[in-house]
Amino acid sequence: MIVRGAHVLGPDGWIETDVVIDGGTIASLGTAPSGNAEEIDGRGKYLGPGFVDLHVHLRDPGQTWKEDIETGTSSAARGGFTAVVAMPNTDPPTDTGERVSQMIERAKRVSAVDLIPAGTLTAGRAGAEMAGLDDMYEEGVRIFTDDGDTVGDAGLLRRIMAYLADRDGAVVAQHPEDRSIAGGGHLHEGRVSRKLGINGLPASAEVAVIARDIALLEETGARYHVQHLSTAGGVELVRRAKESGLDVTAEVTPHHLAFTEEELLGMSTNMKMYPPLREPRDREALVSGVLDRTIDAIATDHAPHSSSEKDVPFEDAPRGVIGLETAFAATLGALGGDLDLVFEAMSMAPARIAGLGSHGRHIRPGAPANLVLVDPTEQWTAGDYVSRSSNSPFTGLQMKGRVVATIVGGQIRHGVAK
Repeated sequence: MIVRGAHVLGPDGWIETDVVIDGGTIASLGTAPSGNAEEIDGRGKYLGPGFVDLHVHLRDPGQTWKEDIETGTSSAARGGFTAVVAMPNTDPPTDTGERVSQMIERAKRVSAVDLIPAGTLTAGRAGAEMAGLDDMYEEGVRIFTDDGDTVGDAGLLRRIMAYLADRDGAVVAQHPEDRSIAGGGHLHEGRVSRKLGINGLPASAEVAVIARDIALLEETGARYHVQHLSTAGGVELVRRAKESGLDVTAEVTPHHLAFTEEELLGMSTNMKMYPPLREPRDREALVSGVLDRTIDAIATDHAPHSSSEKDVPFEDAPRGVIGLETAFAATLGALGGDLDLVFEAMSMAPARIAGLGSHGRHIRPGAPANLVLVDPTEQWTAGDYVSRSSNSPFTGLQMKGRVVATIVGGQIRHGVAK
């Protein structure tokens, strides 16, 4: 296969060249002769390492009417992702080595991209006792999280952190929300919640958990990752932890970079998400956090819900939105068109965090052919998703920047060769 004439992201920056792919590997860069190889026209477009999503919900097993491995990874491929980390809050939860193995086997049959299961921190995500961490680690799990719930028992989390600190590459990933503070809120606690008369989720619920966890991290030496960061206070805590030398990373979603609580005035259930959209100062802090590398990664928190679940009164609707197919354009816009930073935050940094040596690498001979070709200038209207669900906050909006082709292991998984 040949990608012809693209701007290619190599170790020394962008160069305009052909890229020859042989099997699952990049064979060469430079002018390639015409022949019988499949060709993708990359002229005027940009070829980089495929995106890696640290945070997707595939709903498989247990809620496959919303999404499954096949539809979710097809959506990922359309969004330019070559690898995704599947959250373990399935039914049943991914909390044993056997369940990890079962997911890997299903993915081998139907997944359009490389699927990496995350494992739970606690058994059944119940927050009462440690999950089967060793068995899951032996099956290849490196990211452990009770995402959707926070490990509220500080003593238990401290023991888990100490346990995983001794396992190379293991990451404690936390959904930071103190339920005793958050209560049963439906949107950010602030001006909009007061105007609508709807119970809100205070920013302090996120900040309190991150502060507590960083204190535990100082004692245990674990690797710690903050999921779906949404508050200015949380960004500052992560920044201070990094400055003090702690092994902390963080992610933010494209929708938290793009929107604020003002969007909730229309009470669209496709703007109801977890954590909620916050105040303008929070959004500004999140963007600044990506720009100065306090926030390492963009992760979609792709959370499918069916139309019947979302087509209800606002307070009755589940929280969560899809995001795989709009992630590139939304991130590109939020970061002012900085392609280098987009590839760092959507590909290279998440691949490092997840320990994926075959993804997030500069394009050079011998590197794995997990690639994405993008056109940062193409305009399109969001909608018509491959995902089984359509609960996107971007539906109907004009987007700038589109994924042209996704190549996984040397195979085209989205886009068509000429």
